[in-house]
Amino acid sequence: MKILGRMLGAAAVISLLAGPALAQQKGPARYGEEDKPKTGAEIAAERDAEKAYKRSLGNIPEQQKSDPWGTMRGDNSAPKADKAAAAKPKAKSADTKTGTNAK
Repeated sequence: MKILGRMLGAAAVISLLAGPALAQQKGPARYGEEDKPKTGAEIAAERDAEKAYKRSLGNIPEQQKSDPWGTMRGDNSAPKADKAAAAKPKAKSADTKTGTNAK
């Protein structure tokens, strides 16, 4: 009984794997075959479709720059360039080294 169950299980697995393999072999156009020549109506339809596509691209409005994290930063935060400039300390000159505590 165990052997029969294993054989049926193996047959089920093989049949499940064979389905997609057969589906890949069937198809209208195969590799290496030349395409059928297009008729004048098909060429005109493709040309009209291309023109309609190019016209529709002109109807799209210009996109503005978006800042998705802008609401998370708040108003008091400065842009990165200003933060970097503010974080750098100014260089001290030779006169400031002596200070007022020098005797």
